[in-house]
Amino acid sequence: MAITQAMCNSFKSEVLAGTHVAADTYKIALYTNAATIDATLTAYSATNECPATGNYATGGMTITAYTIGSSTSTSWVTFSVNPAWTTSTITARGAVIYNSSKSNKTLCVLDFGADKTSTNGTFTVVLPTADASNALIRLT
Repeated sequence: MAITQAMCNSFKSEVLAGTHVAADTYKIALYTNAATIDATLTAYSATNECPATGNYATGGMTITAYTIGSSTSTSWVTFSVNPAWTTSTITARGAVIYNSSKSNKTLCVLDFGADKTSTNGTFTVVLPTADASNALIRLT
């Protein structure tokens, strides 16, 4: 099984069609190392998602502060609040960000590079800096 970090292929077309907007509800769900997810993922799926624990529920959590930024040649979308689940025992290998307002269409797949674990503590996904070189979702 493999998780491959990528902007989802379907999201690229949906951006051009104006499908995703700041007012929509975006979520992030965590996945185990048994998941096979990559750029071909088109919609959120609970298959191989981390089980509910602490305040982690199936479907993940809503992420906020959707922000669009740009520089001379790059535009980006980012979420400026790092998602965190407290009192959780989680082992996750990756995550999916998706738009629950639009039939759970996926934006991107995140690969943590290895299993990351919390034991009855806080599991936090640290999002990269929102700029032309680091933001999760960039168009150049």
